[in-house]
This record gives sequence, structure tokens and C-alpha cells, in this order.
Amino acid sequence: MPESWVDSAERIGLDLHLDLSGPGSRRAALARALRTAVQDGRLAPGTKLPPYRSLAADLGVARNTVADAYAELVAEGWLTARQGSGTRVAQRAAPLKPPRTPEPVPDDPAAAAPRHNLRQGQPDVTAFPRTAWSTSVRRAVAAAPHDAFGPLDPRGRPELRRALADYLARSRGVRTSPGRIVVCSGFAHALRLLFGGRVLTGPLGVEAYGLPFHRDLLAAAGVRTVPLGIDADGCRTGELAGHRGLRAALLTPAHQFPMGGALHPARRAGAVDWARSRGTVVLEDDYDGEFRYDREPVGALQGLDPEHVVYIGSVSKSLSPALRIGWMVLPEHLIAPVLAAKGLREAWAGVTGQLALADLIASGAYDRHIRKMRQRYRSRRDRLVAALAGQAPHIAPTGIAAGLHAVLELPHGTEAATLEAAAALGIGLDGTASYRHPDAEVPPFDGLVVGYAAPGENAYPAALDALCRILPGPRT
Repeated sequence: MPESWVDSAERIGLDLHLDLSGPGSRRAALARALRTAVQDGRLAPGTKLPPYRSLAADLGVARNTVADAYAELVAEGWLTARQGSGTRVAQRAAPLKPPRTPEPVPDDPAAAAPRHNLRQGQPDVTAFPRTAWSTSVRRAVAAAPHDAFGPLDPRGRPELRRALADYLARSRGVRTSPGRIVVCSGFAHALRLLFGGRVLTGPLGVEAYGLPFHRDLLAAAGVRTVPLGIDADGCRTGELAGHRGLRAALLTPAHQFPMGGALHPARRAGAVDWARSRGTVVLEDDYDGEFRYDREPVGALQGLDPEHVVYIGSVSKSLSPALRIGWMVLPEHLIAPVLAAKGLREAWAGVTGQLALADLIASGAYDRHIRKMRQRYRSRRDRLVAALAGQAPHIAPTGIAAGLHAVLELPHGTEAATLEAAAALGIGLDGTASYRHPDAEVPPFDGLVVGYAAPGENAYPAALDALCRILPGPRT
């Protein structure tokens, strides 16, 4: 079987794999393996080899076997041996051919960064609070108890759950305690736990426009989704009662994604009443609830009935999707099933990120960052509205002033051509058609989903100019 030696202070300082299989004695196999390593460049000229005793112990061979193999390679000129300096690869032992480098993998054109990035769902990554985050990492790791670095509790670190319980209560009106919060790696992970783990089953009522990624994820878990109509007042939750077989509903109450309306108070109450009457739950995706610009953010739907609403949030929009930290606030009866689906150990959200986020929230730095980004994104949206008023006054954003994106309604039949023009100018942009549920019985809507958060401050004006150049003119 192939064998190897491992790195240590008295060895060569790298993990070199030596294959001692093949015909002949162990000495011959070792000499052949070392010779091959020199020939193909894995052992560079001047590299010091391990002492006889160390290599013999690592490979499970006699010390004399190593000594004889070294002596053979010294005689052949591959190695040199001097008293007091050990055995080294000879300087003149250049490889027969340069080490083979992997062929480059061609770039995926679909994944190439656009010249002007106006895709939804992406925060301004240039604004990530590096200094505050670094400070929180250092402070939190230094203060953490020893058990924080052992196997992780599937509920998540208690420091983070305590911080989240306080933050969500005061900022989003969520009624919870640390014991009701389960940390996850984001909204998609929450769906996988709830439906892939069979905590909940379908059919699931969903809004007629939403992320196709979520629908695909649910379909992979065997969950059938039933589209519900939407309008300027959000989801038409009155339709829930007309679907007798629904086992749950997934809504974006604070800011319907992607069309942009807030769920009307009567419809909020209707969704909760439906869940109570059916003994089921509403899943609340609060993906950007902190970012409301025309008034105070609408409180979470969960506050109306904590036992019939599963509240789900993350830092993907507020900080960065790269952190992979989210949370579920669960009704009492779902806590144990979710933890069972998650398993005995946390396998997704690392301890350092959880501890740092807890400190960021507790120190007030998270609130300061939210206020800063709320001002920045409000300015971005205002500049988008102003640019449209000046260059395309027949087109205006729909929905409420909130979030990280806006929807622009286009003249009927122009969406596809507009997206083609955007691609030609290197504008990353989505149309509303890609978000429409394939079974939705709603009138066609031509529009663009414009993410105004992703470009850096310096890049945003050029992105707006490019956007206005590709917009269709008014219908005559």
C-alpha cells in the first residue's frame, strides 16, 4: 500500500507521498520512490531529507533499509551526504521535465462579473465593517469559554442567541427568548431543515413571484408549491382558505420579493388567522426588514402569533452572504423536531462567526452599521428615482421605498429585448419573468429587478447611466 511521512521539526518540512508498492525489496521500492520524487520535481535540489531513524520509523522499515537506499542514490548522483549536514538532494539533480500543472478550467460565462452589477440580493460588499468585525472577532474569541471550541451545539452559541433575542425584539418586534432561536447558515438552510428534514410537509403556499432557487430547493425535497396572487398590498392571503390541502405558507410580509409591496395589515391578520384555524404555520422570510426608507420598518408578522409563525432571518443583506449566519425563531412545538433534523452537532455555522456577530450586536456596532447602510441604500434608491425622472420619466419604481432593490415596470412586451440590450452593455440585471411561479394565474408583468446596493459608490453613477440607456421609450 502507498505510505507517506508527515511534517515535523526534524523532517523535511513537507508532506511528501512515497509509494512503496511494486516489485522488489523494500530498499528497492524506497530508492525508486525517492528517485521519482527528485525526477518529477517534488524534491527540489538542496532539500534536506529526514534522518535514517525518523524516516524508518515513519515508513515502518528497518533503519538499514533507509541507509542503503540513501547510499544507492548518493552513488547515482541524486543525493549528496556530508558529515554534519545530513543527506540532501543534489544541486545538479534537475527534474527530467517540469512538474505538470493542471490545465486551466475555462471561466463560466454565466458567472463572469458584469461591468455594471445591478443584480438583486447583493449588498455593497465594499461597506463591510472590517474594523468593527475584526475588533469583535478578537474580543469575542478572547472572552469565549473553553467549551466554545469543542463540538458545537445545534441550537447555536448561547451568546449569539441571547444577542439575537434582544436585537430582534427591539428592532423587528419579534417575541422570543434565546431558547426559541436556532442558528442556521441562512434562509436556504432553514428551508432544507424544515422540509428536507420532514419537520414540515407540503403542499406549501408561496407568493406568485419569488426566488426560483427556493422553489427548486423545495421541489428537490418533494414539496409541491401552490402560487398565491400578489398586488400592491402584498400577497393575497385570502386565497389561502381556498386551498384546502395547504400545510404551510411562505411569505415576505415586510417587503414582498421581488415586487416590493408590504403586506396590508388586514392580510397580515388573515394569514395568522388561517394558520391558527388550520393548526399550521406561516414561514416569514424577513430578508431585508431593517431597510425601510419612507417610515419606520414594519414589525415582524411573528409578533402577532409566535406559535403559528416561523421567523427566519440572516445577515446576508445586512452584512455579507459570505458569513453564512442565519436564524430561525420557532414555535415551541417545532424546536425539538428542528434540532433533531439538524443533528447532534452544528455542522454549518462556525463558532468564530457566531461569537463575533454576538459581540457586534451587543457592542452596538451592528446597529450603527445598519443605520449607516440604511442611509446609503436610501440615497441609492433616491438617485435611481432621480435618474429615471430625468432620463426615462415614463418608467418609475413600483412598491414601497425599502430594501436593496426596486422593480421598474416596462411597457408590455419589452422585457426580453431590454435584457438583451443590458447584456450587450455588460449590465447585470434580472427581469421579473424569471421570478414568476410557472403555475401562477396572474396577468403578465414586464419589468426589471434592479439591485442598487451591489455597485460601489464610485461605480454607481456609471451603472445608472448605463441602465437608463437601455430602457425602452414610451408607447405611443
